[in-house]
Formats: sequence, C-alpha cells, structure tokens
Amino acid sequence: MNSLRAVESWPAENVSVGLASVDGPISTFGDRSREYRWASLTKPVTALACLVAAEEGTIDLDEPAGPPGSTFRHLLAHASGLPPGLGAQPADPSAPGRRTGGSSPIARPGDRRIYSDHGFDVLGAALAEHAEMTFGDYLREAVLRPLGIGARYDGRPGSGLHGSLDDLLAVARELLAPTLVSAETLAEATTVAFPGLAGVLPGFGRQEPNDWGLGFELRDRKQPHWTGARNSERTFGHFGRSGTFLWVDPEPGVALACLTDLEFGKWATEAWPQLSDAVLSELDR
Repeated sequence: MNSLRAVESWPAENVSVGLASVDGPISTFGDRSREYRWASLTKPVTALACLVAAEEGTIDLDEPAGPPGSTFRHLLAHASGLPPGLGAQPADPSAPGRRTGGSSPIARPGDRRIYSDHGFDVLGAALAEHAEMTFGDYLREAVLRPLGIGARYDGRPGSGLHGSLDDLLAVARELLAPTLVSAETLAEATTVAFPGLAGVLPGFGRQEPNDWGLGFELRDRKQPHWTGARNSERTFGHFGRSGTFLWVDPEPGVALACLTDLEFGKWATEAWPQLSDAVLSELDR
C-alpha cells in the first residue's frame, strides 16, 4: 500500500509498519525482522495471557487481586485505584511468591480510570501465584509459543516485550480471529469494563469517559486520540512509550501495527492519526 510509505517522512531512524487482515499481512513497509522495544504494547499480550488463564480456570477475573476490593478485572481495566508507577522495579516483579501490592491505592477500586504500570506488575505477580510459575514462563507457554512469536521478555508484565513486526502482526492476527480464547471471551475483553469512568489517556489528556476493556484501550468517541478520524468507534488496541502502536478495527476487519525506535512525543500525536486515516482511505478505494 502506498499509504504506508508515509512513515518515510517520520523523524524516527527505523520504522516497521504493517497492515493485516484475518488472512495475514496485506502490506508491510520496513524491516519485518528487526527487534524493537514494545514498551506498553506488552499489555495487550499480557491481557491475552490472563484471558487464557481465565478460560482454563487458573484464575477467575472476578476474584480478589491487588488492593482490597480489587480483582483481576480491575487491574486489567486500570480501575484498581493503584497509582501509575513506582519507578525502579525488581528484575522480575511477577515471580511467584513476590508481593508487589504494597503501594497505597489513590482511589477506591472502580471509581477512577488510572493508567497504572504498577497495576500490571501486581497483575503479573497474582497470575504467577495462581499458576505456580513465573509470569514470563506462563506468557511464553500460553501465548508466545502457540502463536509462533519469538519476542524477548525482560520481566515486566506491562512493558517487557521486545520483538519484530512479524511478531506484532501475529498478535494482530490473533486479535482479528482468536485461536487462544473464544470469540466471546475476546469480545468481553474489548467491551467497556466499568463504564463511565473518567481518567487521563497518556499523551492525550483527560477523557470523559476514558473507556478501556481488559488490557485494551477502546477508541469509542475519544478526542483527541492516537487512531484516525476514519477509525470506527469499535477500534481497540494500545500504544507504547517507545513509539509503537497496534490498533484493530473490526468494521473493515484490519489491524495496523507500527514499531519505531523513537520515543513517543508530539510527532506521534500528529503522525499516527494521519497514517491511520491514509491507510483506511486507501482501503476504501
């Protein structure tokens, strides 16, 4: 697709981008095998691991996890009340037996949408406790290996994956047509959890409501947003501080994956929506 070549004008030194459907990649631009830091694009993959764990009975999404009154569902939906982050973390905060829920909540569970990296550390530790293995081992066995993903995991459930465009396109394919979990489970995860909660979408300001599913940020009617004006309200996905994003739009049945080596900034708030609109416009021709 000619629209993908727009990334040549971006200030990043390296960019790999691809558009996919349920049948696989439609078009790509850049090195598909180069490893990039995914940063928070790790969170949807962690969410998939939790959904697998819920379906196999390792966890129940509505059982306690995190601060008092919180559940796995609250943690996945950034509604546990935990603060955004705690700075430096141990090498593997998600190892079984490690308690990472010591920080004080700054809101009651279910009251506010507070995007929390620390909440995903707590989530990983809770899943590891139930699975009786490190979260990294569970992630590899439940998600990465079954999908043929060779991404490297550095120990943080919310930001620890490093992988290629081909790896990310494999995630996109799974989110378009799930094989690890049922379609019903994925539909629940990409529907608003705890509707009506306000909060800040990092990089894009306060949103009312700031709708999220279970590990997936939902487009809905948010403005401003990192996806395009042509994206449907059903679009879901995530972006990372490392200049990376993945969105899935069920209406045209496509996903757009993008990896860069330039940290998220003002350039991305302008370039990403423009690319998304150009891609969807070209699809409509």
